[in-house]
Amino acid sequence: METKQESKLNCRVILFPQPYIGHLTPMLNLGNALYSKGFSVTIIQTRFNSLNPSEHPNFSFHYIEDPMSKDAAPWSGTLRTIVLLNESCLGGFRDCLSRILEDASVKKETVACLIADPMWAFVGSVADEFNLPRLALRTGGLLALILYDSLSLLRDKGYFQESEQEAAVVEIPPLKVKDLPSEEYHETMTLMAKGTKSYSQGIICNSFKELDGTILDRVRKTLRSTPIFPIGPLHKYASTSLASIITPDQSTITWLNTQAPNSVLYVSFGTLATLSKEEFLEVAWGLANSEQPFLWAALPRLINGLKTNDALFSDDFLEAVKDRSHIIAWAPQKEVLAHPAVGGFWTHCGWNSTIESICEGVPMICLPFFGDQKMNARHLSDVLKVALQLEKGINRHEIERTIRRLMVEKEGEELRKRSASLKLVAEQCIEEGGSSHESLDQLTSHILSYCGVEKMTVHNHLKK
Repeated sequence: METKQESKLNCRVILFPQPYIGHLTPMLNLGNALYSKGFSVTIIQTRFNSLNPSEHPNFSFHYIEDPMSKDAAPWSGTLRTIVLLNESCLGGFRDCLSRILEDASVKKETVACLIADPMWAFVGSVADEFNLPRLALRTGGLLALILYDSLSLLRDKGYFQESEQEAAVVEIPPLKVKDLPSEEYHETMTLMAKGTKSYSQGIICNSFKELDGTILDRVRKTLRSTPIFPIGPLHKYASTSLASIITPDQSTITWLNTQAPNSVLYVSFGTLATLSKEEFLEVAWGLANSEQPFLWAALPRLINGLKTNDALFSDDFLEAVKDRSHIIAWAPQKEVLAHPAVGGFWTHCGWNSTIESICEGVPMICLPFFGDQKMNARHLSDVLKVALQLEKGINRHEIERTIRRLMVEKEGEELRKRSASLKLVAEQCIEEGGSSHESLDQLTSHILSYCGVEKMTVHNHLKK
């Protein structure tokens, strides 16, 4: 499906996101940022988790078929899903890309490049077939990229057999052994590191220099001559709604309006994390026993193996928290984090949630599950010092104690002060003269160079 749009530059970019919310969101925000610079934007998407084009009128959409859209349980087994999508989508992607390029040729429009999620393993070979420049959008934290690239070294040094979980990973500070991924993820992570390196024409990061300074320096050293563009926080350029995939409950804002400033703990573990029934009970009663107001976005699939007709919460729990809680399936997260009543965020530390919380100056409690989440959590707690970790695991007494540390004790006040300072830095970096503002201009020039546009012309376009 095509959506009409005007292009100031007569230069088109093609985006190819992975079809999970954590990957779709930053890719669409990147599309908005590039559209604001004058590019035409085309998005290739799977039918699985597909977006409603009417909600994104600035973009053109094309579809490729996939097996997941017909899966009875498409949210289970993310590693399996990634493998299935990569095995099944190559042919459809090649055909779709061919049609887009042929159409652009007929219209005498230049297609500058393809920007893809590096979790698509086949993109590099297909782009090479069409002699199309390609860039990657890293949707996760940069510390994870360093770890992915170091997995073989860490295995050789015996870290994954290390019995002392608190021991430091000296090659990748500030990580500890317990922050390392389980071996079931190693193959996927190695592929991601290899895939990212194949995007030698540029890596775009949803981060900013002041947030990931030393990590960014190490990534640049690892990737050598590859241009790196830290242009985040992407959602601050033009935020994207994914309401067609999962609808937020707007009653959350009405409830928050009745609460005192900095009094509410917002709880959300994303769309893919799951807990056992026992873990879920520890989380629930830790919240109840803390005696603090909370807003909990709890999707039914949060409990692993929950049957359709089973109640998510027991009557005694709901009775215990009825006067100081608001429980819904999904919240409008950016609006929630920006609300003055919210004083803390208990999060899984997915990168979108992490950077959204940083941008609103909200300190965090970390409960990471998989992927880059453990690495993000360690960076937040030990380097940036804007978060607390549940170091002893999912235990109601530890949870109760940690919530009170954040919400009512002096330690929480210190975390809030540091979070407020980091929020100011995040605001300044996208303003004129800021690090991300300049990096976005550099990315614009870089993409336009593939259209044969000289630098002087680029600067003239940017001023318009």
